[in-house]
Parts: sequence; structure tokens; C-alpha cells
Amino acid sequence: MLNQIVLVGRLTSDPELYETESGKKVSRLVLAVPRPYKNSQGEYESDFIGCKLWQAVAQNTTNYCKKGDLIGVKGRLETYNYETEDGRKYLTEVVAEKVTFLSSRSKES
Repeated sequence: MLNQIVLVGRLTSDPELYETESGKKVSRLVLAVPRPYKNSQGEYESDFIGCKLWQAVAQNTTNYCKKGDLIGVKGRLETYNYETEDGRKYLTEVVAEKVTFLSSRSKES
């Protein structure tokens, strides 16, 4: 079996570091990844993909990256489901195993 994903995109906000009750560091971020084709109006759209980072990967990304930075993420997909008043909800996100810092938005400007 294989569950692997590689993404390159820009951070939609500054990453924030949190700690779980057990003391593990975690960060969630959203990556804007442009689609490789134009829509009917001739524009490129982006997908906004949620990612979860753990421990050292979360710490380093929070320390060195900010909104607009271009990063690469290698990881796996995880799915969750939970019950609400409106019924069962499903969530899919990328769990990052490696993050590569590709460029900073401020350096490009």
C-alpha cells in the first residue's frame, strides 16, 4: 500500500505552534496550490489544502515561514470523521513528514 503526497504552494497565513495535552508540538496550516490549467474565464484557480505538522517539522516551519512563503510538503493523507447535530462529517488533511522552504515572499518583492 502507498499513501504519499507531494505539494508545492504558498502559505495562506503565518503558521502557529500549539502544544497538545501530552506536550507534543503541532501546527496546522493551509497551502494554496495552483491548478495547472485555466478555468473557463482564462484564470488559474488554486486549491486550499489543510496540512498538519508535528514536533520538529512544526517548530521549524513556525520559526522560519510566514504568510506568502513558497514551501514544499511531503507527507501522507489522513481522514477523520466525527458526529455533529447535522450528521457525520468527514475531514481529509495532509500530515507533513517533511517541509522544504523554497522561497520567501519578502525576498521576491
